Amino acid sequence: MRTSVAAGTGEPADNAPAQTSQSPAPCGAGQVIVGGTVMSPGMGHRGVRLSFSVVDASPPCTLSGYPGADSGSGGPLLHAERTPRGYLGGLPSGQDTNPVIVLDRTHGAQAVVEGVAFDDSGNQCPTYTDLLVTPPNTTDTVTVAARIDTCRLQIHPVTAAQ
Repeated sequence: MRTSVAAGTGEPADNAPAQTSQSPAPCGAGQVIVGGTVMSPGMGHRGVRLSFSVVDASPPCTLSGYPGADSGSGGPLLHAERTPRGYLGGLPSGQDTNPVIVLDRTHGAQAVVEGVAFDDSGNQCPTYTDLLVTPPNTTDTVTVAARIDTCRLQIHPVTAAQ
């Protein structure tokens, strides 16, 4: 399942990547399209691969760090915990520095949001039908349609789309 919605930004957050003369500016208002694809479950783990791409008419821009991710419809509100890596994705082992990803018409970024389908007592977790996602260092939140059954959420930093 994939849903794409234009998302933008107001002002970059304080932890936005530094702009150099060789890198594009951080992504701004109306520059980013956000999508989501449900990942194949494994060993009770559930995940959604978030995709970030630039709007066709937009100049290249950069993303770095963690997207915001919260649960949407289906259960109590969950705020995703920022973790560098998890069972289903994230930064490569041994890499702890968030990369700066350039978005342009041919290159995008991705991030994984994941959880476990059962609580500590073995009970089934709620099934959410969407996620509220905010691209890194931006302020606009979009709803991404994606089913995930979980009691806790983790979000990993953006990496280059594969």
